[in-house]
Amino acid sequence: MNIQIFGIKKCFDTKKAELYFKERKIKYQFIDLTKIGLSKGELQSIKTAVGLMNLINKESKEYERLNIQHIISNNIKEEILLNNPRLYKTPIVRNGRNATVGYEPSIWKTWQ
Repeated sequence: MNIQIFGIKKCFDTKKAELYFKERKIKYQFIDLTKIGLSKGELQSIKTAVGLMNLINKESKEYERLNIQHIISNNIKEEILLNNPRLYKTPIVRNGRNATVGYEPSIWKTWQ
């Protein structure tokens, strides 16, 4: 298993995801989206697994500020996501080609 947790340090669900893997002694790599962000390739892989719209946090301040609900083009939404990591719904947990968004221990359990 090659677990990556993409999240924001202050996110409660991201902390819960880290704790889930720590408690089970499963090694993971944490990537702070505010410092590193997702690469274009990582975004494509995760988007394939969960869908683009599931990655967008519609409750975030960034969502309102950027007013992206009216943007129709997925290519433009992808560019906005790549440049505004606070728009992601977190945590994004990836294991190879599998990925989840949010706290999903019932799915992670099947990865073991």
